[in-house]
Amino acid sequence: MTQERPGSFTFEGHTLRYTDFGGGDRLLVLTHGQLMTRRMHAPLARSLAAAGYRVVTLDLLGHGESDRPVESWRYSMSIWAEQVVALLDHLGVERAVVGGTSLGANVTLEVAVAAPRRLRGMVVEMPVLDNAIVAGLLAFTPLLFTARFLPSAVRAVAWAAGRVPRGNQWVDVVAETLRQEPAAMAAAVHGIFFGRIAPPKSLRTAIEVPGLVIGHRRDPIHPFGDAHMLAGELVDAEFVEAESPVELRLRPARLTAHIARFLDARHAVDSGDSAVTAQ
Repeated sequence: MTQERPGSFTFEGHTLRYTDFGGGDRLLVLTHGQLMTRRMHAPLARSLAAAGYRVVTLDLLGHGESDRPVESWRYSMSIWAEQVVALLDHLGVERAVVGGTSLGANVTLEVAVAAPRRLRGMVVEMPVLDNAIVAGLLAFTPLLFTARFLPSAVRAVAWAAGRVPRGNQWVDVVAETLRQEPAAMAAAVHGIFFGRIAPPKSLRTAIEVPGLVIGHRRDPIHPFGDAHMLAGELVDAEFVEAESPVELRLRPARLTAHIARFLDARHAVDSGDSAVTAQ
């Protein structure tokens, strides 16, 4: 049975929580989508851990079991990227493959810009870039409005979600996502709107960290064009087209195999570099 070790660390006075799956040197850190939790990556983490990898899933500030401050200035893609680097420091890990979905994909890109030496590679699923702005505004503006001006509605949904029977992976993910605190939810969405959504093209084209980019054609918030464009912008990237937004969740075997091969390749390159340095 795969080892699953919950853990926590402090970032600027706030507690962030994570789960550590498996063991070994081939480490992948995964972050979640907007308003979601680290539980969304648990099946992938368990599959990779069973195959001999180590996977750490992180609840970013304002999400899941991590603290949820109500000041909007505490939330931005760059600050969440700092939290990923702080996790590596906490784990005593110099370099790792970092990845994420949607918001987590954009956070991964920010890590690549701010701290490229800490990355062996990156797994970027469904990034939110230039082509997603209008759909993103349409999707998340109502959430900000509701959290700010109709907090009782957010509390009612959270109350109902807390009474949903647990035990099914995706029922649990949805229930946890719906259990929001109005002030913290508003602050997190507000922080995203007033920060940069992702590194601009001028910075993306300078990222030399090798990447595995995963995109699909059936979601306007995560346009296929954004993922395909990103793969072309990066200096060293492999692009994989997913069948749908839920393939990695519901039929994960094919994409998990791609991720495992990418982890092996990045680990092998780093091992080779270390051997050359030692000589």
